[in-house]
Amino acid sequence: MAGLTTYIKESFEELKNNVSWTPWPEAQKLTIIVAVFSIIFSLAIWGVDTVFSRAVKAYFDMIH
Repeated sequence: MAGLTTYIKESFEELKNNVSWTPWPEAQKLTIIVAVFSIIFSLAIWGVDTVFSRAVKAYFDMIH
């Protein structure tokens, strides 16, 4: 258990002293870009799924 505690303490020290963090304004800007891209991508996937779903339904209605 002492090894785990030491590992956690050293990990926090590493994060605090040796990791270069993105400045807060840039992190906010990048977060917004990722959110917007995710929404656009999900709408595109929804659109393609809707088109394929209707095409498959039309195909099975046609052969039935």
